[in-house]
Amino acid sequence: MSRPATYAADVQLGEQLRKDNVVIRTYDLRKTFIMGDQEINAVDGTDIEIKRGEYVAIMGPSGSGKSTLMNLIGCLDTASSGKYYINGHLVSNLTDDELARIRNKEIGFVFQTFNLLPRATALHNVELPLIYSGMAADKRLAQAQYALRQVDLENRMHHKPNELSGGQRQRVAIARALVNNPSILLADEPTGNLDTATGIEIMGLFERLHAAGNTVVLVTHEHDIAMNAHRILYIRDGKVEKDELVKK
Repeated sequence: MSRPATYAADVQLGEQLRKDNVVIRTYDLRKTFIMGDQEINAVDGTDIEIKRGEYVAIMGPSGSGKSTLMNLIGCLDTASSGKYYINGHLVSNLTDDELARIRNKEIGFVFQTFNLLPRATALHNVELPLIYSGMAADKRLAQAQYALRQVDLENRMHHKPNELSGGQRQRVAIARALVNNPSILLADEPTGNLDTATGIEIMGLFERLHAAGNTVVLVTHEHDIAMNAHRILYIRDGKVEKDELVKK
């Protein structure tokens, strides 16, 4: 059976986006929730383009739609309508298995609550995405050790989360996000559970990772945290209200 013409056009556009080094591209992206007899447009016709190597903050108050947008970008949720390309792949054309592979390979997640296995060492926590991808044990070990060295935790890799400080736990989470060499490092309020000094230290680490060539997308409601990025997308009522570069 032949593919519809729209499929061929979608594939062609995806190839062009890859050539242009665009890792995130949304077209009229929408996410609607039905609450009783009300329709809530959490993401309301959003067009975003982020290129490889950018450091972008998505900022907005509570209820602005930034968390819903992050879930769509991270392929944790599906859009009601519109199109989303990640690294040239049109998400709506992917099977469940392909989507799982995209989440594991293309996106490195850093969460506010760390999401570490409490009984596993830092090294084993970082290895987890590689176990899911079926990588051989020796290669997996070397790659996880390298990721921990990138976040200056080579001397703590055999410690469990309860033996680490909050900042060290977030570094483990960042190493886990980096271990698959993802197209995007997606961080959701990464300093939310940290004191001010540790938060500054973690933001310095993100800057270093960006300088090394990583694409970083940071979701936050805090202006001073967003100012660490090089570009800020201000979200309000599910729309991009403003898109501006940060003067350094």
